[in-house]
Amino acid sequence: MNLTAVSAAVPYHPLVVTGPAPDPTSLAGLPACVDDAQLAALAGGYGPADPRTFATLRARLVRAEASLPEAYREAAVDPLLRRLDQLGPAGFARLLAEDPAREGEAGLLLDVAQAVLQQGEGYQARATAAFQEVVSDLYDGFVAAEGRQGVKPPEGGLLPPLVRWGRADAGPYTWPVTDTASLGVGVAVVSLPAANATAGLLAWPALAHEVAGHDLLAADVGLGDELAKVVRSRLLAGKAAPAVADYWADRIDETAADVLGVLNMGPAAAEGLIGYFRGLNGAWGGTPALRTGGAAADPHPADLARAYLAAETVRLLSFKGASRWADRLIAEADRDLGRIHLGDTAVTAGVAKASAAAVARAIVQTPLASLEGRTLLQIQDWRDSDEAIVAELRRSLQRGSARGGGAGQDAAGKYGAGAYAAHAVAAAVQEAVSGEADPAQVMGRMVAMLAAMHDRNPAWGAPRTSPRAA
Repeated sequence: MNLTAVSAAVPYHPLVVTGPAPDPTSLAGLPACVDDAQLAALAGGYGPADPRTFATLRARLVRAEASLPEAYREAAVDPLLRRLDQLGPAGFARLLAEDPAREGEAGLLLDVAQAVLQQGEGYQARATAAFQEVVSDLYDGFVAAEGRQGVKPPEGGLLPPLVRWGRADAGPYTWPVTDTASLGVGVAVVSLPAANATAGLLAWPALAHEVAGHDLLAADVGLGDELAKVVRSRLLAGKAAPAVADYWADRIDETAADVLGVLNMGPAAAEGLIGYFRGLNGAWGGTPALRTGGAAADPHPADLARAYLAAETVRLLSFKGASRWADRLIAEADRDLGRIHLGDTAVTAGVAKASAAAVARAIVQTPLASLEGRTLLQIQDWRDSDEAIVAELRRSLQRGSARGGGAGQDAAGKYGAGAYAAHAVAAAVQEAVSGEADPAQVMGRMVAMLAAMHDRNPAWGAPRTSPRAA
């Protein structure tokens, strides 16, 4: 993607607050958050360079593995080393040569390797700890949710994904466990652009889409296929045009991931989706607005349709402000309203909104055989208690310094009492979109808060020395 011809981002001008703290539903700070996302995308970068030789990569992996918990050494490092040994130096060189764009097996292998190396070698250590905590919380939260009791565990395993910082033009993405299994690796890998370690707050709620969405859909065998059938049948039963029903059902992986992201992070996931897409579109195309259409071959629904879907998912949540938030998010998305195309089919705004609402209800409220008759809302919901935790963490973010002392310590003390990483990201997004603070300042405090949580995560306790020799 050519980033040289895009327009310059508008600098952030802080809002002066003289009365009560602004309500986040005002979205007064959303333009500044869009600017922040756009600037981070324009910053580019690729993270640490990939090792280019077999010997270098293998030696660094052996040294780095001591910094990972035993479960990850067994699930990721050991099988990766076995795969490297199967390839040998010549096979590794051939693999790199056959996949120069790093979109196939070489890209997968190097991404798994980077997830290990960045942890073990301390790349952006505090931000990496924060990133890992969000991913671990989202995965664990869905697998261990009270509403999931009596439901079979995901066939893809219970171990949360590993994280890595990657290239800017790829955006957030994941290699689900169904992909990493080709290397013998038993854990997914999630990537964020390296620039988002220090900027671009609205990239962080996208992790709910990647982890609670893509990774868990891949790990729960049969869930995605069942959701596609449910969506298609519900839309057709509601007299939607067959092309519209096919459009949503054929994009079930991205569609369901958006819904699951909202179920796991509340309205912040929807706010993040709108603002982040505007920022990326501003960086990559020059216009910071939601796309109202897309190529028929694109596995992602049009941005505007996704915004409506996210808003209608918020409406189905249990917290008392859900309908108010949904109406506000739809009104915000309508600012980018234009001619809407769902694939090759032109539709009115009314059809786009009605179909998005029907899809949200079908995914959220249908009892699913893949989940032993439970609905997704019974497993994961956003309640008034979550909103109360977010409100308290917002106060911690307001008190903390950009260096992280106050915010981090407050969060660490609350970690065992119900404040988790998804709450921290939601709090940061709410604080920033309310217009109370510079998104970059809020993000610095959020990273400190999340890193403090990670320090208390027992699954990432002090590692043992690796017994393997280089």
